[in-house]
Amino acid sequence: MSFYDRVVLPRLLDFAMRGKEASRYRARVVPAARGRVLEMGIGSGLNLRFYGGDVTAVVGVDPSPEMLRLARPKAAAAPFPVELVNRAGETLPFDDAGFDSVVTTWTLCTIGEPLRALAEMRRVLKPDGELLFVEHGRSPDRGVEAWQDRLNPLWRRIGGGCNLNRRIDELVRAAGFRVARLETGYAKGPRPMAYIYEGRARRD
Repeated sequence: MSFYDRVVLPRLLDFAMRGKEASRYRARVVPAARGRVLEMGIGSGLNLRFYGGDVTAVVGVDPSPEMLRLARPKAAAAPFPVELVNRAGETLPFDDAGFDSVVTTWTLCTIGEPLRALAEMRRVLKPDGELLFVEHGRSPDRGVEAWQDRLNPLWRRIGGGCNLNRRIDELVRAAGFRVARLETGYAKGPRPMAYIYEGRARRD
């Protein structure tokens, strides 16, 4: 792993994801989590302050040791236990049906095998649990979609593997989830990077 990916990129991502627009989406989705929560791609821990009183514990998974290092102060200050696990999302070291909620925010764009990771999320989610997500992905507008495909190879290189053109709702359904609520639309910012999928899903 290069110095850029290991040291520079985590700090850039932490800075970029602190903005008002990202916080607005977090505030709409994350407070719905309850019980024991698995957060996939916890990054620098920016979601932790948005969890509500129904949360008893959070287990945060991320493949980047540097991102987890940035998350530790926030985890220590949280009003509930937080465990940080350095692991890729495709192979989770947890028992079946052990979590009440799974939260993923701007994560599925980067995971190398998103279907495999979503299948793991489904496996560890309780039968009555919920997947809560905010993700950016493929736009339905042809002009924007074309730019996403053009930019994606370069964007992946500078964005730590981030993909602009994944159809998030299709991935969630293909992994065995039933989408209970879905809202889509553009966030503020350049349109190829700003088409948002926001929703909830349950095990099908």
